[in-house]
Amino acid sequence: MSFSHYSGTMMDKLREITIPFTAGTVESLQAGELICLTGTLFTGRDQTHRRIMSLLDNGLDLPIDLKGQLLYYVGPSPARPGRVIGAAGPTTSYRMDIYTPRLLDLGLKATMGKGARSQAVRESMVKNKAIYLAAFGGAGALLSKCIVTAEIVAFPDAGPEALFKFSVEKFPAVVINDVQGRDYYEMVKHQKSKK
Repeated sequence: MSFSHYSGTMMDKLREITIPFTAGTVESLQAGELICLTGTLFTGRDQTHRRIMSLLDNGLDLPIDLKGQLLYYVGPSPARPGRVIGAAGPTTSYRMDIYTPRLLDLGLKATMGKGARSQAVRESMVKNKAIYLAAFGGAGALLSKCIVTAEIVAFPDAGPEALFKFSVEKFPAVVINDVQGRDYYEMVKHQKSKK
């Protein structure tokens, strides 16, 4: 799936979802649904996850409240003059699988990246009524145009792997795993195998 395939007028037809999520919104989303996100999300890659786990292990407060939030797996490049942020394409999600169930147990409602999730993460999503979204890989420069503001909230020494807060407008995504346990990647494979 390419970003350009869904750009332009089709973007205006996608279901717009406000984040952080309100009650019932996550449960209403279905695997395979194309959406666009408007509101506030947080970012985190490997270093951010390791540091969050360390804080939790030591009984310390987290820099953000995870309840109802979306965590985007991205390490944005530096902003060019006049831009809010540089390229902001998704990172492969499975690297964060070891950490995700614990974050979902704390109220995180969605993660977003690229690629499939482990069985343990999928089971945790069903248990916690959470979802997984895929951002469009290979379109980091275009996706950055959907980011209105960007600020570092924690771990600034981690550079692009710091914990950022993004305000986004019409940021496109695909629902891969829904709260019912459906997996869009598996649905597509199943459809192809029937042909």
